[in-house]
Amino acid sequence: DTEAHEGAVDIMVHLMERIRAEFGVDTNVLNIGGGLGVRYRSDQRPPSFDAFAEAITSRLKMRLTEARLPWPVLQQEPGRAIVGEAGLTLYTAGAIKTVPIPQAPGHRTYVSVDGGMSDNPRPQLYDAVYEIIVANRAAEPCDREVAIAGKHCETDVLIWSAAAPEIQPGDIIAVQTTGAYNYSMASNYNRLPRPAVVLVENGRADLIVERENLEDLVRHDVTPARLRIHARRRRAGKAPGAALAD
Repeated sequence: DTEAHEGAVDIMVHLMERIRAEFGVDTNVLNIGGGLGVRYRSDQRPPSFDAFAEAITSRLKMRLTEARLPWPVLQQEPGRAIVGEAGLTLYTAGAIKTVPIPQAPGHRTYVSVDGGMSDNPRPQLYDAVYEIIVANRAAEPCDREVAIAGKHCETDVLIWSAAAPEIQPGDIIAVQTTGAYNYSMASNYNRLPRPAVVLVENGRADLIVERENLEDLVRHDVTPARLRIHARRRRAGKAPGAALAD
């Protein structure tokens, strides 16, 4: 959908008019930002690069002609379109629980996984939507609807509605189109380590980011010397004022 960017062109050309009127300066570079779409769900049809460029340049040409402004260097930030569809995230299914809900069909099945908003905060921040493949059951029909729940607090739900086959604990759940703004936005929220990143190409897999561990989480934590002394006194059974050799 190019509507938002076409609207941005209108606003920016109006700003270019004001700059010329107030300062006598013509804008020679126009950056209309990022936002080239990628397909997160199979029913989404983002425009091709060519279609996107045609829509933006046509709108810009019309507005510049109306305003009698010179053509600037036009810049576009491709963003997620470079790597979004190149990545996916693998989770292992854990506990599975079906609970009643007031909406049809009257129940929802939650599949908990060993990750969540620390490795992908986008569903919580932007209501981002994804589709899944149960990798070890990829040939089975997806005749069920499940929610994929993360392991964090704050109502950590990665996907509220995903088509899937019958899932069992231990199954591998692949969330698609996570190549952009997942690793770069990952954190140690809830003091959880970040997962590894693996590069797969032509049947070969290479580790490119190591999995974090507990040592990584605490490597920057520092205990003040005064607290270490108090701890040693307690372990030694000494009174607070008693002498304690270093």
